[in-house]
Amino acid sequence: MTSVQLQAGRESAGGLDRYFRISERGSTVQREVRGGFATFFTMAYIVVLNPLIIGTAADADGRTLGIPRVAAVTALVAAVMTLLMGVVGRYPFALATGLGLNVFVTFSIASQMSWADAMGLVVLEGLVITLLVLTGFRNAVFHAIPTELKTAISVGIGLFIAFIGLVDAGFVRRISDAANTTVPVQLGATGQLRGWPTLVFVVGLLLTAVLVARRTRGAILIGIVVTTVFAVVVEAVTSTGANAPGAGNPNGWALNVPTLPDKVVDVPDLGLVGQFSLFGSFERVGVVAALLLVFTLMLADFFDTMGTVVGVGAEAGLLDEDGQLPGSERVLLVDGLAAAAGGAASASSATTYIESAAGVGDGARTGLASVVTGLLFLLALLFTPLVSVVPFEAASPALVIVGFLLITQVRNIDFDDYTIAIPAFLTIVLMPFTYSITNGIGAGFISYALLKATQGRAREVHPLLWLVAGLFVVYFAINPLQDALTG
Repeated sequence: MTSVQLQAGRESAGGLDRYFRISERGSTVQREVRGGFATFFTMAYIVVLNPLIIGTAADADGRTLGIPRVAAVTALVAAVMTLLMGVVGRYPFALATGLGLNVFVTFSIASQMSWADAMGLVVLEGLVITLLVLTGFRNAVFHAIPTELKTAISVGIGLFIAFIGLVDAGFVRRISDAANTTVPVQLGATGQLRGWPTLVFVVGLLLTAVLVARRTRGAILIGIVVTTVFAVVVEAVTSTGANAPGAGNPNGWALNVPTLPDKVVDVPDLGLVGQFSLFGSFERVGVVAALLLVFTLMLADFFDTMGTVVGVGAEAGLLDEDGQLPGSERVLLVDGLAAAAGGAASASSATTYIESAAGVGDGARTGLASVVTGLLFLLALLFTPLVSVVPFEAASPALVIVGFLLITQVRNIDFDDYTIAIPAFLTIVLMPFTYSITNGIGAGFISYALLKATQGRAREVHPLLWLVAGLFVVYFAINPLQDALTG
């Protein structure tokens, strides 16, 4: 290699470092690449899970979208929007179809209209959020939240994603209604730990915990890869099979059976892109009902993203002394566009993923990690069969460990001041207990405003926070309100 080539290589690396501010944030290219891989493997499940939710459910006209086509557009939207987040937002946040949002779209919206009409509402929701970002309103709300309430959001998300990891792995399970008990969850399928997949999860959790405790570089990614290999070997020896509905195999693998696929490469079907009707829902269910559905989607997406950005940003040490994320308007803009893009591709609203914390936990601090994750999702378009090799039992240990890392921030909350301690408590516990980040944030905002007012400290509440608290009152009352207006 000539001296000219060496100099060009150094300048290229320097330009990359300056653009993404890699050295400034205490990271390296290697850490960013590793973190991008960790985030991808932790959230790649959405390429399989979203099609099972959206692709199999019929709309009001009895039409289904189909698993293969939904899988393709899910990977496409995740790839494009995560790349955009990396290049424009320059933070290690990845985006994909939002869990919870896709369930709402499927069972609360598409059940009343066609899939094209439902996805049109998602596009409208994304456009409204984007407009709020461009006008500065969304960012103003972000800055109006007190630092300790933001910390509570981070802690609540940590508890939430740890719970998600335990549930996804089958380590914690819902008790059947037939059991005739008021206890909602239990250990394993029968109250005891059984089955090879559970062993894989436990081994993966302990391995990842040991690696993290030893401050091993790449701990989370190493844990996922090693545990996946172990899962493939276990399945090859035991032929455990899937824990599918009606299969009578409660101790089987959750979602994916870790076997090497027969087909490695497949051509994606992107026929769903553009199959949406922007205002079809207004004719189908009426203007009032359609606007209420958009409002509900918007609130859920708005504050889920806010909670995720705060939680992951805090874990990465990217927040300033006021608990704000510098340049957050770029992140929120990409997130708003992602919601619209998800609807336009019939993949449901895309949002910033809390699983980005896996990459952060592995050292990612810049948008370069998101570029890596986005490129891997592009590859997933062609290699979807390989993505399905990683079972929940191999990916979930990372969620549990990252949850622990987020929960450690609880020490920064002043529990002697009940006007912040009680809202913080409600924020933290309601996220996992209701399986919703939005519910936790809403309860925290409402109780914070109320407690400050009753203590004669109403002036400590930012005017925008009063507005948002009022909107959350509407959010929690949305169903009876809709019944009253459309009944």
